[in-house]
Amino acid sequence: MRDINMDLRVIRTKESIRDALIELIEEKGFEAITVKDITTRAKINRGTFYTHYQDKYDLMTKCEEEIMQDMADMIIKNVPNIIADLGADPPAATPFTILVSLFEYLDRNRGFMKAVLGPKGDLSFQTKLKKFVWKTLFESNKNPLVKQENFLVPAEYLVSYIASAHIGVIQQWLNSDREESPEEMSRILSTITINGPFFAAGLKK
Repeated sequence: MRDINMDLRVIRTKESIRDALIELIEEKGFEAITVKDITTRAKINRGTFYTHYQDKYDLMTKCEEEIMQDMADMIIKNVPNIIADLGADPPAATPFTILVSLFEYLDRNRGFMKAVLGPKGDLSFQTKLKKFVWKTLFESNKNPLVKQENFLVPAEYLVSYIASAHIGVIQQWLNSDREESPEEMSRILSTITINGPFFAAGLKK
């Protein structure tokens, strides 16, 4: 019982630290934040902070890595189903279902994602996300989602285009005060990704 209580205390402490980080990024920007700002806002002492993190940069990195690992786990475990469904006629629903799960996850972590991707957040996070997309597509499993030998253009340009476009759509949604549901956003992104931007703009039938 004591171990469970200890685990819950650690979880709550980390949540308080993360919530404090999000609020402070919105208020003054990540670069201006000090560890003292975070501990004061989270109502913890400095020793407790340093038990879990080396400094504010370590805190940010660990928060970002947790988000990316969670998203990678969602995608990678479904790669065999995605590949099978993309080849089906008519196409099956697995890719759309995973997109819904991803948007629901982003919605649950909306505060952090909005703060870190915003102008006062971590300007290197978009680069990290692009590397994450590359790793997820090509390196994280024995059966990669796409094969580079099938590409009509160099892989790094295609991945950069896809990642930048998706991050841009996600940023727009995060800043729109949740006007569209995760299901609606999945339909929007599916239309753009699968059919292309010219189709989505009504220029190609």
